[in-house]
Amino acid sequence: MRELVSILDGNTFLVSDRRGDIESSFDFPTGLFSFDTRFLSSWVLTLDGKRLHALSIDDADSYRTKFFLAPGEPTHYLDAKASVIRSRAIVGSFQEELTVLNHTSEEVIFTVRLEMGADFADLFEIKHARQKKGRTTATVADNALRLTYRREAFHRETTISSTAPAQVDVAGMTFQIRVGPHREWTTRLHVSTVVFGARGEDIRATLPYGGSRSADAIRAEQQELIDRAPKLGCDCQPLAGAYRRSLNDLAALRYESIALGVRLLAAGLPWFMTLFGRDSIITSLQVLPFLPELIPPTILMLAGLQGERVDDFRDEEPGKILHELRYGETAGFEEQPHSPYYGSADSTPLFIILLDEYERWTGDAELIRRLEPQVRAALTWIDTYGDLLGTGYLWYQTRNPESGLQNQCWKDSWDAISYADGRMPGFPRATCELQGYAYDAKIRAARLARTFWNDPAYADRLEREAAALKQRFNHDFWIPDREYYALALDADGRQVDALTSNIGHLLWSGIVDESRAGKVVEHLLGPQLFSGWGVRTLAEDQGRYNPIGYHVGTVWPFDNSIIAWGLWRYGFREEAGQLCETMLDASGYFNGRLPEAFAGYSRDLTDYPVEYPTACSPQAWSTGTPLLLLRVMLGLEPQGEHLIIDPAVPPGMGRVELLDIPGRWGRVDALGRSRGTEEQRDD
Repeated sequence: MRELVSILDGNTFLVSDRRGDIESSFDFPTGLFSFDTRFLSSWVLTLDGKRLHALSIDDADSYRTKFFLAPGEPTHYLDAKASVIRSRAIVGSFQEELTVLNHTSEEVIFTVRLEMGADFADLFEIKHARQKKGRTTATVADNALRLTYRREAFHRETTISSTAPAQVDVAGMTFQIRVGPHREWTTRLHVSTVVFGARGEDIRATLPYGGSRSADAIRAEQQELIDRAPKLGCDCQPLAGAYRRSLNDLAALRYESIALGVRLLAAGLPWFMTLFGRDSIITSLQVLPFLPELIPPTILMLAGLQGERVDDFRDEEPGKILHELRYGETAGFEEQPHSPYYGSADSTPLFIILLDEYERWTGDAELIRRLEPQVRAALTWIDTYGDLLGTGYLWYQTRNPESGLQNQCWKDSWDAISYADGRMPGFPRATCELQGYAYDAKIRAARLARTFWNDPAYADRLEREAAALKQRFNHDFWIPDREYYALALDADGRQVDALTSNIGHLLWSGIVDESRAGKVVEHLLGPQLFSGWGVRTLAEDQGRYNPIGYHVGTVWPFDNSIIAWGLWRYGFREEAGQLCETMLDASGYFNGRLPEAFAGYSRDLTDYPVEYPTACSPQAWSTGTPLLLLRVMLGLEPQGEHLIIDPAVPPGMGRVELLDIPGRWGRVDALGRSRGTEEQRDD
């Protein structure tokens, strides 16, 4: 796998190789991207016709990177007579300062060449190797290169200029330079991208953060967010590093919505720099105890785009919460249904869960009252369109067999739902965690109805429905001879009997009978599911198990954070701590940044967690994982106007202190120590 380096700010991000180069490709997501379009697909530097090699990279900041390069092969570095520094940043636009250093005692003539190109590929075209249908033109004027793409009213543009004189052609810029002995030469390259709207205006310029801004302004904005978060003091370095990295990545992953002009949390780089129903909701749940002010824009955006009609192409139904929102060419021309797309069965109950949890932390009753119609519509969807077979369960089956998602649960790859022997069921499917989410949504909505909507009759009805669902679920999904819950029911009501991590989500939802919780925990932490680094998505004795299969054997950090929360809910504090500890151990091998997923190899087979080949990094719900683990270890739970703190810190982790936890109670501190830790507090 090619090692990639990324920078991002707001709606724009750049992905390159370790030299800082971007090479045109429809099979790998390198390039300069904004609003789902690639504005640079070629950005390759040569010195005297030779490619450069990386000596070192400074990527401490999310929005800028510095590459230290030398010509020739790595074995020749000691004899290098010159070196190159590429300092780049995303500051609204993309800027790169290019410096050539002469290390000899004589003047040297160099030829510096930058190959430049833009294919204006939509992210879906890159992902699925589709060719463009519009026309790209390149023009040279005023020492600048302008690249333009048009397809009917769809219009995008990239303009590249340099502060130093250059020979500009339609494929790039060439600089013939003289550098004196032990001197240097510098030019600054500026790349502006334009997203044209229907009236010919630059859409990005209308957004509060859309224009160019200084690096100092970006740094100050990100630091202001980080400073608002609770302060962590602890003896565990992996936890400290992961917490710090998570806050930095959360600050960087915010982007601006064209629809509302507010900052939202993007799901992940490079594929998912947009709003995702499920991902955004779960990330919000993880982040809520730390930065609650980040949550309302996501809630309001999801509520504002709630389904209103039946639209087979978009899998839209009244009351349904969206799955994914895109702004690119394929969505605009309805070659993909993502404008927005509603193909997830879990985002709707999760929306209700988030809204209730948000109020429990913040006391924002006004928002609960304001969104009463949207919550009622979501509950109606669960009982009507969501219950495809009229059995009282939440099912899914796409309305769009050509381009809709087959699996509309969080494990949404094509082979994620299977029987234990590897066969796959037909549609519709009712996966187990969907029923847990629906149960929890009804319990929480009952509280909202009784407390805020003055509708106790509706609350009573929801509680009766939830109780009936729990009883029915524990009868129909439980596999008595194996003592775990089936992954799903098929269309005939038969159990899809694979052993998966989904059963951990059932603990989080509260739908598991108390008498069965212990057996569920045994499976979750047993050798078939637990790798030593975390709980696998699929047990290793199942037919489709693959330790590097996307949803059929890998370990997902967010999945494990939800499972740890479920273990905590049922009182399995030691086991929850074990998951927290292994996740934090794994984070240390990724410089504190947990990836989207890593391989399900057993810990005794590999001395470190092996990253999934195309994992997003940073990814929002992986970034939020250390925060939720911290909540679990400290036992943080809102109760009325108070925050309950009931810590159970894993052995050997020492002191964990979280100061200024925000909520309806103001700000409070939490302190936990693992057993055996000296009771003296640090000054």
